[in-house]
Amino acid sequence: MNASQSNAGKAAIFDLDGTLLDSMGVWDQIDIDSLAKRGIDVPDDYMIKVGSMQFRQIAEYTIARFDLTDTPEQLMAEWDEMAREAYGTMVEAKPHAREYLEHLKASGARLAVATSLPPALREPAMRHVGIFDLFDVIVSVDDANDVGKDRPDVYLLAASRLGVDPRDCTVFEDILIGIRSAKSVGMSVWAMHDDSSDRDWPAICDEADGVLFDFSEAPRTL
Repeated sequence: MNASQSNAGKAAIFDLDGTLLDSMGVWDQIDIDSLAKRGIDVPDDYMIKVGSMQFRQIAEYTIARFDLTDTPEQLMAEWDEMAREAYGTMVEAKPHAREYLEHLKASGARLAVATSLPPALREPAMRHVGIFDLFDVIVSVDDANDVGKDRPDVYLLAASRLGVDPRDCTVFEDILIGIRSAKSVGMSVWAMHDDSSDRDWPAICDEADGVLFDFSEAPRTL
């Protein structure tokens, strides 16, 4: 088998925030700035609570938790405005991410994104770091029955649209609940370290099939 065919029939499914993109700090700052405008300090558990939620769920949870007068639409619009510039101009890829994606593509693997990011943020960020055109499929939790990553729906949707059996898929994730969900349907999972998941890192190391600090360490064969 030559190198160009080594991953034929296999698929790699990537999270964006905190996995391919070094972007979680953007959201941390948006949380801090948005709540600070309302005289609220971000509680220690807030970012962990919202880590697996989709965009609207985060807005609804934030409004309920802090008894805000905003509607979900108002809060999402505010966050969108704050995030759009950062994602389109400032966010960078994790080290060696593009090179790894190019290797997988050349080796015959099918590539998908499974993210919680809405199109208005994910596409500018992916174009900014030069990876948008490498993917066969891009899906979000909004496409998968509006279910967060605590359930495997978004990973299964990505596999289905790629036409690859879940058992032939390798997922790259940075959050523990996503790792658990993907493994629950027979997918292999490699964990990318991100500062936002430091609290869960020991459990992530126990449950993932492998862990990464840099995509130069990622498996060449899926």
